[in-house]
Amino acid sequence: MSKSKLRLITGLIIGFTALFAIIFGGIPLAILVMVIVTLASKEYTQILRNKGFLPSFKIITLSGYAFTLAAYFGRGDIVPLVFAVSSFTAFMWVLFRGKQPYIANVATTILGFVYCGYFTSHLLMMRDIGAIAPVFNGIIKTNESMEGAAFTVFMLLAVILTDSFCYFAGIQFGKHKLAEVISPNKTIEGSVGGSLTCIIFCLVFGYFMQLEWYHSLALGVIIAMFAQIGDLCESMIKRDAGVKDSSDILPGHGGFLDRTDSYVLTVPVVYYYIYFFIENNFLDIIKGIM
Repeated sequence: MSKSKLRLITGLIIGFTALFAIIFGGIPLAILVMVIVTLASKEYTQILRNKGFLPSFKIITLSGYAFTLAAYFGRGDIVPLVFAVSSFTAFMWVLFRGKQPYIANVATTILGFVYCGYFTSHLLMMRDIGAIAPVFNGIIKTNESMEGAAFTVFMLLAVILTDSFCYFAGIQFGKHKLAEVISPNKTIEGSVGGSLTCIIFCLVFGYFMQLEWYHSLALGVIIAMFAQIGDLCESMIKRDAGVKDSSDILPGHGGFLDRTDSYVLTVPVVYYYIYFFIENNFLDIIKGIM
């Protein structure tokens, strides 16, 4: 089988699996997020070991699971506790493990559960948008809103289009390097092409979702910007560690982080924009805090 066909089949399997989990939400999406946390944590720790660092895979993964469960059960109030316990555990692990470099091992473990777990857990929070008060029958959610599913699919498709048209526009028109040291193949022309495509898509999709045009425009700019920043950040980590691909786990695609890096920063930023500016009146929230 050719590499292009293998890449297409793998992409379709991943895409339909993600779409199924997003539409149904609840346990299927929580399981998907935990799988993402596990694979991302494994690749992250492998990449950092090439640099001579020893972040804890177990702490990163278990912390990611804790963030996922907090998001699933709508318990944002315990997220600071998860941060505190996870960070404390990272220090204690390095203290008793007794291996150099101490500071780097603590720092990369904390960065790991933020990057692979905390940011990823926002996918569940985005899916719950519109569910005013999630009701549980045991551990099963019973009143999930499809509004969150629509926003999540919106974001998913916008990122895919951004990545795709950054690539195509870069191939066709790319002349000026965007970040030559970090990712020499990316160009300013490709970035502009992907961004414009994302913004146009968001304006059209937002129209059918009955969003105000300025919200659609803002989401288009945010998604285009952070999808590319997320990609560059993962490239930065790999280049600093002297690694080309995060792994070869996905046939025809390379590493798992290589395929999901555009979402890592995009998901939380989009979620908070929707929460503060679309679902709630930001000024009213500020007044309530003051």
